[in-house]
Amino acid sequence: MSDAHSRVAQYDELLRRFASGVRAAQLYAADHPLIGRNVEGLLGVLKSLHGLQASIAVGIVGTQLVVSDTPMTKASQGMVELIKRLKDHKIERIAFERGITADETSAFMHAVAGLGKGEASDAAWAFPHIRVGRITAEDHRSDGIGGDMAAIRQLYSNAVAFAEDAWESAKIEGQPDLPATLQAVEGLAEAVTQNRTALVALTAMRSYDNYTFTHMVNVSILTMGQARALGIEGRLLREFGLSALMHDIGKVRTPKDILNKPDKLTDPEFEIMRRHTVDGAEILRRTPEMPILAPVVAFEHHLRIDGTGYPFGAKRAAGLNIGTMLCGIADVYDAMRSQRTYQQAHPTDRILAVLKRNDGTQFDQNLVRRFVQLLGIYPPGNLVRLTSGEIAVVTHTHAPDPHRPRVRVLFAKDGTRLDLPYDRNLWEGPHESDHDSIVAPVDAAEYGIDPLNYLET
Repeated sequence: MSDAHSRVAQYDELLRRFASGVRAAQLYAADHPLIGRNVEGLLGVLKSLHGLQASIAVGIVGTQLVVSDTPMTKASQGMVELIKRLKDHKIERIAFERGITADETSAFMHAVAGLGKGEASDAAWAFPHIRVGRITAEDHRSDGIGGDMAAIRQLYSNAVAFAEDAWESAKIEGQPDLPATLQAVEGLAEAVTQNRTALVALTAMRSYDNYTFTHMVNVSILTMGQARALGIEGRLLREFGLSALMHDIGKVRTPKDILNKPDKLTDPEFEIMRRHTVDGAEILRRTPEMPILAPVVAFEHHLRIDGTGYPFGAKRAAGLNIGTMLCGIADVYDAMRSQRTYQQAHPTDRILAVLKRNDGTQFDQNLVRRFVQLLGIYPPGNLVRLTSGEIAVVTHTHAPDPHRPRVRVLFAKDGTRLDLPYDRNLWEGPHESDHDSIVAPVDAAEYGIDPLNYLET
């Protein structure tokens, strides 16, 4: 049996033992032999799997169970019941970590079996080696921003923290903490699928003091947003997101004085900086369970479709990977709009002009056009001045005319703040001459507001 088939068989046994143990815990006392046998069987499988990775994640995607990013196609009646039980109680992910004991496994099975018999306290779900991921944002809408921006902000903040964990692990141990990276991408992928506009807007939450990690998360979100618009879903969407999150991981080997230098790099320094593509590919290639796409994107993301860029001399007979091209667009976009000590942030219209002007030498122009349609020239969350003189926040893009999105007007023509902001579709009006459009983005700090607060419905 091949390694892949053997692993799937182990995943299947893990799920079977878990479902059977939960079912037994519903029917019998805690000391019943059937519960003990399932706990023993589950621990046996986990011990084998933990020899390869520190954490084994079980997630729910739609009506399917996924183990360590592997969709499980076979579903017994017990597994179907388990999926329903977990989804009914807003549980979407369970991670079993190395060091798990029989006592906590048994206690966890009983906790799952007891769902629906009254609200358990948070302490009842506190297990040393089991992490439970609950759905926090229940109000998702595919056509715009969901109502719970606080939950989406928290999701973004958590992803940045997981990205930092992965970075530090790669720096110290030589490979990123895969469970941390998977944790970061899992929630983002689900949110991009359910509520893409909100997540794209939240990439404006850049922290200038934390650029490395917010950049990692932003590039991941923007890459998955593009991939989702191309019809990429499920496990492959998550692989795109994970690969984008890890695209710059080779920089853990770049000396800090070069990585953080505020001035232009010298030629020898830039030669050292360029090594991060090869270093990143090597780190990811040696990371167990890392999708094969990740080292490809790390290696290619500074190559251009006309064959220029670096690593020098690299030739791709079949052209760049689609994951690389989407990541490359996201990487340049986010880098240019981020303010750092040596660079002022550029407005979106200028960035998109840079992406377009390469005339197919650096970026595939079909993908760039799709990117513009995804974001609009003025993405959600941007504060803008209208031709009328009013100040508004963009809430939805309008692909046919990116200069005329849907906005929420916050300040009147004379600069006074409105007590009751109102929504307008700039593309609507009885006559073309009645339509307003955006003149330019404005700095929200000058108006003392956080535009993201106005994206809630």
